[in-house]
Amino acid sequence: MKIFCFKLSIIILYLISITHVYSIEHPNLKNLVLHKNPKKLDNVVFKNIKNNHIKLSDFKNKLVIINFWATWCLPCREEMPSLDKLQINSNLKNLKIIPINIGREKLSKSTKFFEEYDIKNLEVYYDSSLTLPKKLLLRGIPTTLLINKEGEEFARVVGSINFEDENLINWLKKYE
Repeated sequence: MKIFCFKLSIIILYLISITHVYSIEHPNLKNLVLHKNPKKLDNVVFKNIKNNHIKLSDFKNKLVIINFWATWCLPCREEMPSLDKLQINSNLKNLKIIPINIGREKLSKSTKFFEEYDIKNLEVYYDSSLTLPKKLLLRGIPTTLLINKEGEEFARVVGSINFEDENLINWLKKYE
């Protein structure tokens, strides 16, 4: 019986230590999906406000956050100001945030939205053909893809979050 109790206590300690170590590796966000193996993203193209085609590969060697949103999306409206502040966070020096409007709206709605919500640190991007949501298997908006320096999606956030969360910022520093 003593041996059984000893083995049981060793197993419990082992499980507790693994859970603790795993929990410090990433922020505690209920809607964060981590990929065990990062997904290579090829041929990701969208447009900027000047109607120029932009490639994700143009931002290689940066931590890239792609946020899919629309002006009519209430959770998108709530999280966009914190996303704007994340772009200028002094703890993240090698970060590019790309908010892509997929709401099939006129470009003027996006620029008006940025003015209304005082979004000054982000640029307007869009994908009116909705090619990317289909290609990247988005299930709704907002959805945010976290992309490492090699152009691989290592995680995604399904739904809205506060991008000013210190745990999130400290975790993102590891990917810069």
